[in-house]
Amino acid sequence: MTLLDRLAGTAQSVLETLKGLVSSSDGAPGVAFTIAVIALSAKMAKADGVVTRDEVEAFSRVFSVEPGDEPHVTRVFNMARQDVAGFDTYARQIANMYRGNPGVLEDLMDGLFHIAGADGVLHEAEMAFLRQVGTIFGFSDFEFARIHASNTGEATADPYLVLGVTPDATDTDLKKAYRRAVTENHPDRLVARGVPAEFVALANDKLAAINTAWEQLKQQRGLS
Repeated sequence: MTLLDRLAGTAQSVLETLKGLVSSSDGAPGVAFTIAVIALSAKMAKADGVVTRDEVEAFSRVFSVEPGDEPHVTRVFNMARQDVAGFDTYARQIANMYRGNPGVLEDLMDGLFHIAGADGVLHEAEMAFLRQVGTIFGFSDFEFARIHASNTGEATADPYLVLGVTPDATDTDLKKAYRRAVTENHPDRLVARGVPAEFVALANDKLAAINTAWEQLKQQRGLS
């Protein structure tokens, strides 16, 4: 019986399976990451009270699965989206899995932001949900603001925030921050972290925001 077969049971069995991922041989990063997003994205989509077709389609685009597993994934998604309750349990479980690898947790936040904004509006309730998940994942207010900015087109408004620095950063520190951001979001680095291949498209969008921020600051500061 495969992992997704076991996830085709009740909501409680889904949660118990997630709990077992930590010590189970099924707990490979790609599998654990994908299963976590099934639950978290479904509950986040429900955060504003309505799960839209755009959000469901965004989830399907970012987290494609083998054709034979689609019915199981759909069933788990539909169960999880019935209400928001219990999302924090999923988030804490994943935070524990990847406590030593914050890059994966940020990748997951990127995916959740993508789905939340799929209907063209990032609702206040969705932002509250995302902020709570970010806190559980261990991101500071500043780090969450940076992730938010790099995923919602706010690079133009605050390029410093996208690069994870403050306006009083030296030119040297700014260059280091830019190089670090590019390295962390390079598609090859995501693959090494065990992130699903579909995240490469999100990484490219994030890199575009990072590069836009860098070009703005280079021009402002007269950097080469």
